[in-house]
Amino acid sequence: MGALLSSRRFAPLFWCQFFSAFVDNFLKNALVFLILFQTSGSEALITLAAAVFIAPFFFLSGLGGELADRYDKSVIARRLKFSEIGAAMVAIAGFELQSVPVLFVALFLFGVIAALFGPIKYGILPDHLARHELPAGNALVEAATFIAILLGTIAGGLAMADGGHPVLLGGAVMIFSLLCFASSRFIPPTGEAAPMLAVRANILASTAAMVRHLRGERRLWWGGLTTSWFWLMGAVALSLLPPLVKNVIGGNEQVVTACLALFSIGIGIGSALAAKIAAGRIVLTPTLVGGVLMGIFALDLGWSSLGREPAMELAGIAEVFSTAPGIRLAIDLFGLAVAGGLYIVPVFAAVQAWAGPAFRARTVAAVNVLNAAFMAGSAIMVALLQIVGLTTPALFAILGAASLAVAALVAATRPSATN
Repeated sequence: MGALLSSRRFAPLFWCQFFSAFVDNFLKNALVFLILFQTSGSEALITLAAAVFIAPFFFLSGLGGELADRYDKSVIARRLKFSEIGAAMVAIAGFELQSVPVLFVALFLFGVIAALFGPIKYGILPDHLARHELPAGNALVEAATFIAILLGTIAGGLAMADGGHPVLLGGAVMIFSLLCFASSRFIPPTGEAAPMLAVRANILASTAAMVRHLRGERRLWWGGLTTSWFWLMGAVALSLLPPLVKNVIGGNEQVVTACLALFSIGIGIGSALAAKIAAGRIVLTPTLVGGVLMGIFALDLGWSSLGREPAMELAGIAEVFSTAPGIRLAIDLFGLAVAGGLYIVPVFAAVQAWAGPAFRARTVAAVNVLNAAFMAGSAIMVALLQIVGLTTPALFAILGAASLAVAALVAATRPSATN
């Protein structure tokens, strides 16, 4: 992995993705903390924030895939990351006004850019990496993403600890957007994979065509559905975690930040473990093992929290994690995250290896559409269940049971990993 991190063909993409994920999650978690601790916002509004960021993936991934296959991926990446500077300006206005609606608009704009960039960041890997390097490359991209989530979460939590300072909050968003654009300028050119491709103005038609193509390839369709479960699990778990810590465990903002950090570290470790097990091969057994472990840890997280009554005063990190329930929470979160990294890296490397070069970005785009549909649909479903009174521990328990069912389906239907 060290050789890839120091290479011109991979390092700029790594850092571009790192800075992009940092600013996305800094903004998203600052908004969550604003809703949770500075306003009278509900848990459903926090879940809605996740849906607002994810929704553009459903509508725009198709367009992003066509652009990435038609044009040089490095050129499209630079243009997208330049436009991110404008979205950062909207976020600055939202922090200055302490306006939840304006910050929702900024979050949506960052979601639009992320949706268009998604087919590039994964579709470009086989252009610059050999097949045997794909597991390590994917592990590093996942690690970049979740380490950035970790640091963005910590930075967002620290920035919002005393209500947030607009200059600090807006400045951080702008600085990391600029760093992201600067990194994108060093991504090596890829050439045009499908120079005769006509990019359709009808984004719904292009999205539908890509999903139909994915549906027509059994292995790719299986890979898309399998990866979608990981993103559903991650999206739901991360949206439920802040209210679980505050309203069930009785932890303050610093405990929320510590738990999100622990989750991000676990994903990175699980991704590295998956790459180590693969040893340059495309193997799917870690995905099955990861699915089972995700179910077990999510079930225990829900079961151990059922019926708990939080203290009247919110507790800090030392108080929460010096108790048996706090230690059990940490173990379950970390185990869930490690299992997630173990689950996702092999199956996404397989999808990249299976996809043809001329349709690779559009394959990734179609997978992203499925991912977005799963995440947005689950966010809406969880918000509705929260509104009707289902508790956060119960939702975690349901998530765990569903993951065990998915692992059984993965075991029964997984194709051969070789071409």
